[in-house]
Amino acid sequence: MRVRPLLAVLVSASAVAALVGASTRATAGRACGDAIGDNGYAYAGHQATSTGHGVRATLTLVREPSVASGHVAGWVGVGGPGQGANGQDAWIQAGVASMPGMDPFIYAEITREGREPEFILLEQGVPVGKSHRIAVLEMSGRRGWWRVWVDDQAATKPVRLRESSGRWAPIATAESWNGGEPSCNTFSFRFERVSVSYGGGGSWRPFVAGHRFLDGDYKLRDLASATAETGAYRRSLASDSVIPYAFVAASGS
Repeated sequence: MRVRPLLAVLVSASAVAALVGASTRATAGRACGDAIGDNGYAYAGHQATSTGHGVRATLTLVREPSVASGHVAGWVGVGGPGQGANGQDAWIQAGVASMPGMDPFIYAEITREGREPEFILLEQGVPVGKSHRIAVLEMSGRRGWWRVWVDDQAATKPVRLRESSGRWAPIATAESWNGGEPSCNTFSFRFERVSVSYGGGGSWRPFVAGHRFLDGDYKLRDLASATAETGAYRRSLASDSVIPYAFVAASGS
């Protein structure tokens, strides 16, 4: 990607609603139409075995998404419903998404305690096969302050999420929402170099998959896996020395 200024949140209310906060609510369901979970969401992805201070992945659309209603997205993030201070909703995520009538785009979504989710459009027109490095990372020396990074450049302002430091297990997942209608959305996302930061500012180790989200006939295919390494950590988002975790998350059709 660039870095060009953020495209302000000048999207329609329906677009914002389409992307708000299912995040970590990976409710069990099946894949298409009335086979999806009660809230219309379905998932194919992983949560890390341990908590961390950030998560990153190189994210690629393997094929053009087909979205009949709602949205599809591939994202990395931390937090979720009820996981913030005083049991409130709090999360930060970023990824690639698609909705009906729109080309795929890069976005960030931030939910602070007691507030509605904030959707930030970062880049439009993401083509199939083009990879982007996306990270959600707690800042060095600023506990509980987070930023989204895209292609090694800061893409959001610092965001404070109270009582978040070191408490959340990172997630890397594909997601589909049917928009409240019986419909079938299709997608295929490749996640590579998936890593967890074990310190603010980017002390990266390979992602070690723990809980798996896999609804209906969705598919998860591992491409490369590694146990967490010991020794000195690299502190650069651009570091090529970290062995990744890699997988493909796809719909069944």
